[in-house]
Amino acid sequence: MSDVKLQVGGRVYTVSTANGQEDKVRGLAQMVDEKISGMGKNATSNEAKNLLFAAILLADELTDARNAAQSHPPDPGIDTDALAIRLERVANALEGAASALEGETGAS
Repeated sequence: MSDVKLQVGGRVYTVSTANGQEDKVRGLAQMVDEKISGMGKNATSNEAKNLLFAAILLADELTDARNAAQSHPPDPGIDTDALAIRLERVANALEGAASALEGETGAS
């Protein structure tokens, strides 16, 4: 395990991640940070609510992507099983990052 410092919503968080996953976790945290930044005037002073809302927005995008994938089958050259596994890993990593961030926020 290694510790990674992430900046999300103007705060720095340190989370533990599996070795070799540091860049991936940083990228996922950047996605969350971009969602929070994009909230503009809808952002609140409550950090936990902002993080929750960002997670909901990302989950909504994931749901839309899954629904689109089901209604528009990919080209035969794409390994859909491998793609599904990767999407699940991204979803799990997002959930883990959100939980870690929520834990950091709750400890403050």
